[in-house]
Amino acid sequence: MTDPAPAPTANPARRKRLLIGLTTILIAAAGAWTAYWALHGRFHETTDDAYVAGHVVMVTSQVAGTVTAVSAVDTDFVEAGAPLVQLDETDSRLALANAEADLARAVRDVSALFANQGALRAATRLRDTEVAKAREDLRRRRVLAGTGALPEEELAHAAADLASAEALLAQAHENLAANIAQTLGTDIATHPAVVTAAARLMDAVVNHHRTAIVAPVGGLVAKRTVQPGQRVSPGGTLMAVVPLDAAWVDANFKEVQLKRMRIGQPARLTADVYGSGQIYHGRVVGLGAGTGSAFAILPAQNATGNWIKLVQRVPVRIALDATELADHPLRIGLSMSVDVDTHDEHTPPNDQAAPAVAPAPRISPGNSAALRAAEQRVREIIKANRTPPAVP
Repeated sequence: MTDPAPAPTANPARRKRLLIGLTTILIAAAGAWTAYWALHGRFHETTDDAYVAGHVVMVTSQVAGTVTAVSAVDTDFVEAGAPLVQLDETDSRLALANAEADLARAVRDVSALFANQGALRAATRLRDTEVAKAREDLRRRRVLAGTGALPEEELAHAAADLASAEALLAQAHENLAANIAQTLGTDIATHPAVVTAAARLMDAVVNHHRTAIVAPVGGLVAKRTVQPGQRVSPGGTLMAVVPLDAAWVDANFKEVQLKRMRIGQPARLTADVYGSGQIYHGRVVGLGAGTGSAFAILPAQNATGNWIKLVQRVPVRIALDATELADHPLRIGLSMSVDVDTHDEHTPPNDQAAPAVAPAPRISPGNSAALRAAEQRVREIIKANRTPPAVP
């Protein structure tokens, strides 16, 4: 039986060419990756530990009252100034009526003070005349008493009349001085009693206006807890309004990633809710003052024998492009992926003069109109009560 022919051996030259080609490809790939890292990759820091953050504006009651109506629920979009909650107005209306009556009474009392000043001056002049008359009577009686034509008892009565007239004159001067002290440097509208009553009226008007609770900013309603019929107290939280147009991203970078990171550097972001197809552009506007664990409710205690080093993360705040945010709104707490370009290192690290991101919205309680209405009502009451009506 004939032995089978041996298998042909591989061509050594061909195998050598394959090994050289494979080695060349690996070296080229390594060189390409090295060039990419040196020119681009090492200047980019990425993380997927990032989340959308924003302002949560609490809606609270400034006065006590019973809720009669609730005009918004969770997920509703409201404009700034839109009505949210209505409280019962009964107590505030009664307080307003009492304040108006108190102001009218104060104006009349002060008007009487100014009117009495003339009467007190006239009374003082009358007492002056009475003292002069009593002094002259006493002088004449002393002359007569010296001749024996007038009894001593008559002289004593004249002296007593003079003393009484002088006492009444002193009392008149004191009354006039007291009146002047209460009206010095003021008129009816600026008298302290009237100003105090006017302030109480304005407070009553504002409190009445506050029974209608409106949205302090525009945004989505969240965390609503108030219900019709509920009794609320000043400062009690009723709901929250979240202005989504002022959102930003808090990205938690490892401490080893912060060496080249500077405020003002550009960033590219993607949101899980929209996928990688929607790219947001932003910029670094602030680095946290400490790691997340440093500000935790229960900070880590490393002064033990069983210590294990853990890589810490520092929150980095990134502002988003307003146009992109308006076109593709984000919700508070959504996950984000962040890529920061660290090429620009001109800004000093941890620059404290960086512009703030998404400044807190200015809260407008809406009391300006109520104050103007209160000031007008005060002027009307003062005008109506400062001058007594004509007697028919």
